Order: sequence, then C-alpha cells, then structure tokens
Amino acid sequence: MTYFGDGFTFGVYPGGRLGSETGLIDPVSPDDPARITEALRELQGGAPRFTVRAYRSYPADDPTPARPEQYLGDGRKLDLVLQYRGPGGSSGSGGPGGLGGSSGELDGWLDSIRTVVRSEGARIAALQICEEPNADLPVLDGSVPGVRRALVEGVVAAKEAALACGFTDLAVGFNAVPAFDPADTFWPEIGELADERFHRALDYVGLDFFPDVFRPVPGEQLAGAVRWLVESFRNDALPKAGIAPNVPVRICENGWPTGPGPGRSEARQAEVVELVVRTVAGLAAELGVTGYGFFGLRDADSAGADLFHHFGLLRDDYSRKPAFDVLKGLVGELTRPSTET
Repeated sequence: MTYFGDGFTFGVYPGGRLGSETGLIDPVSPDDPARITEALRELQGGAPRFTVRAYRSYPADDPTPARPEQYLGDGRKLDLVLQYRGPGGSSGSGGPGGLGGSSGELDGWLDSIRTVVRSEGARIAALQICEEPNADLPVLDGSVPGVRRALVEGVVAAKEAALACGFTDLAVGFNAVPAFDPADTFWPEIGELADERFHRALDYVGLDFFPDVFRPVPGEQLAGAVRWLVESFRNDALPKAGIAPNVPVRICENGWPTGPGPGRSEARQAEVVELVVRTVAGLAAELGVTGYGFFGLRDADSAGADLFHHFGLLRDDYSRKPAFDVLKGLVGELTRPSTET
C-alpha cells in the first residue's frame, strides 16, 4: 500500500449554496454550523491537514459558506477561492474571457487580494485566484472580460503579499476545467501574459472535473476517463502556458450527484467516489497531484428536480449517504504516515 502521508491533502466544500449552469442555487434549509463542523471533524479523522473550501467574490464580498473561519482548527485551514467578477462590477474590456483589463482597471482587484492575504493569511492553506476562468458560464469567471489578465496579475499580487507577511506556507494558484476544443486559446493566452514573476509565484494549478456528470461515461470506462483527464491536464494543457512540470496539480472540485433519474443511486455515488479517489491516488506520484477536494458536503435539496441539488455526501437534513463513509475511510487510509505498512 502506498500512503500519501503529509504530502497529500484532502478537503471538501461544506456549504449548501452552489452554482448551476444558469445561476446560483440556495439550499432548502440554512447551513447548520454545528452539524457541518461535526461532519468535517469526522471526515478528517486523524489526517494532519484537511481543507475547507470557501468562495468570495470581487467586488461583492459575499462569502459562501458564511463565516468559513468557524470551521477551522485542529489542522483544518481554508482553501479560499477569490472570484473575479469584473472591475468595479463592470464588464471591463476585451470580450468574454479575453486578455482585456488594463492594470489600472485591476487596481481594486489586486488591492482586495492583498487585503485578504494580510488579514487572513494565517488561516489559509491555499489561495485560488479566480474560479474556472476558462469556463464561459454566467456564474463562473470565464464569462468575465479581462479575467485572464486578472488571473495572472492576481497570482503575482497574492504571492508577493504572502511573502511580505511571512506566510511562507500559503500556496497560491488558480484552477481550470478540462478543455475539449483543440482551438481553445485559454492556455496559450495565459502563457502570453505570464512572465517570470508569475511562474515564480505559482504554487499549484487546480483541476475541476466531473466525469460522468455532464457527459455520461460507461461504468467500465470511468477509471480510464479519470486518468485521461488528469494526464491531459498535466501533459497537454499546462505546457501550453509554459507551466513547469514540477508545479503541483490539485483536484480542487470533483463530485458525482445522486438522483433524480436512472443510474444515480446513492450506492453508485459511493462506488464512483472510491473509484475516482483511488485512481487519483494512483497518479499522484507520476503526475505530481498533491490534493483532492470533494464538492460538496451536503445536498442543496434532496427532493429537488435538478441534478445540481444532489451533489452532497450528506442529504439536505445532514443524514449520511454511503459516500460519506467511503470518503471518510479513504482519508483515513491514504493519509497514514508513510512508515506504516
């Protein structure tokens, strides 16, 4: 058995609110901080580190989940996403997702990043600049003009602020979704904008992927699909931006919703969680994968008609689906000290 030891970190998004393809979905009942904390402690078990994913939007500072710092402690730190929604809330320039965005337009954004690092850096494990900047959907940053420049300059600003404050363990990075269009310009344009400061500042790149959710994958092909997605991200996408092979990759968001519809049973969710995590584990050393984050802890609405309502390891009343215990067991197994046999 190969164990990750202290070199691999698991995490989860604990809020009930989430984005769909058309907008934001609020949970059918408010988040219950006590029950969330209890679930996080149980998932973490004896792992030395565990991350709590949270999102904050610029310029509207409306974090989700609310007050994420209340879930920290005992080795739990923030995996904090700073979303870029445009300078001053406006559209900026350059077309959706384009280079756009002059340095002057980005001053407020960069100042907000520095403020977050200075005030909260001690409780942040990973600071992700922008959310899925290559995905052109209304709730995601890839739909915002100038986001690529905001990403590159934001990574530099975050790292410079972290080092100035002495937060040497704060990892700065960004994430992306798989790109299936060979003509996609995202990665080459990041490479065009990036300079040595960016490459020195970049501590990781995150992959958000949801195999067999939006594009069906036959069960016997799922492990191969996971392998292909991670391999192509590392070996095809990142080199187009000049990102070095020693920059770690993190699985920032992965999940599989239960019903509605045939084939989306809770038992199958548990099987998928185990298969995906073990496949990622098998790629960790080969491809430099250093973390895995599950999306998310609780259903938004377990009686809802949309698959986006059902991503949780728990139902909306905090009762467990089988996948909760599966992930808990994997965290315990795969984060044992490497000296164990």
